[in-house]
Amino acid sequence: MSFTSRVKDEVSQIDSNREEQMSELSALVRNISTFNSERIVITVENSKVARRIYTLIKDIYYINPTITDKDNAFNRSRLFSITITEKVDLILKDLSVIDERGIYIDCIPDYILGSEEEIRAYLRGIFLATGSVNDPKTSRYHLEFFIDNSMEAENVAKLLNGFDLNAKVILKDKKYMIYVKEAEKIGDFLRIISANQAVMYYEDIRIYRDHKNMTNRLNNMEQANIDKIIDSCNEQLHYIEIIKESDCLNLLDERTIEAIQYREKYPESSLQELSEIISLESEKPITKSGLNHRFRKIKELALRIDSLKKEKENKEKEENK
Repeated sequence: MSFTSRVKDEVSQIDSNREEQMSELSALVRNISTFNSERIVITVENSKVARRIYTLIKDIYYINPTITDKDNAFNRSRLFSITITEKVDLILKDLSVIDERGIYIDCIPDYILGSEEEIRAYLRGIFLATGSVNDPKTSRYHLEFFIDNSMEAENVAKLLNGFDLNAKVILKDKKYMIYVKEAEKIGDFLRIISANQAVMYYEDIRIYRDHKNMTNRLNNMEQANIDKIIDSCNEQLHYIEIIKESDCLNLLDERTIEAIQYREKYPESSLQELSEIISLESEKPITKSGLNHRFRKIKELALRIDSLKKEKENKEKEENK
């Protein structure tokens, strides 16, 4: 079972008062129903959501809609259709789907969203109708809703952003997709619709992933630092080799020669470690910065020697032509 199905199964069991039920049912009918003057048909893929819609209609309007199911031609799931043939006009107007003239209402009236709890209920209905959320175990965090009507999409995005969820709307496949990608915001949405068990699962996985990612980043940083230290050590040893091969150690002062001796003795130590070793063994305190200054002298001399060597080689080539 997908994480989306688990969330929908959970919120389909939530108890709510009549006002919240109407807000939730309004979202469902406005977004996934087809209707005319004689009937309303609401189609969903989740059996528990279908049962939820049936119960809401029965509890609010005291009628018994019919539920039928059939194979979904696009995948292996089944489609459940809830058909209402009684009080059709009353229900459509009562849920703010159409106005008194029978015209579809673009903006959701205030009485459907009269309180924060009713807004939460409407968003719960939107999720049951058109929402999906990635399992936090997957590689990315993603919450989305696909809505046919542009005005409805903007309205829903506004409701989501009223809870600071940073929802965005884009046109995709001739529908309007509202999406949230930030992990913490998705967790907040699950709290908003009262999917409490899903929140605990989601947050446990998110915290584990964040901790694992942080550990990986620290390990990568540590490895990068180790690589950097090794490269620096090898470079210093290379410069020392140039000076010794040219028999130019006498051009360096006593302290710099001491640094060479310790580098050769401890070829893999970092500057910080080497400065501590020298300070301890020689009883002459030296800082990392002071030791780095000595290795700069070594580098400068090695580069001068190398440059003079190349000049000499080039001159000899010219003379032999």
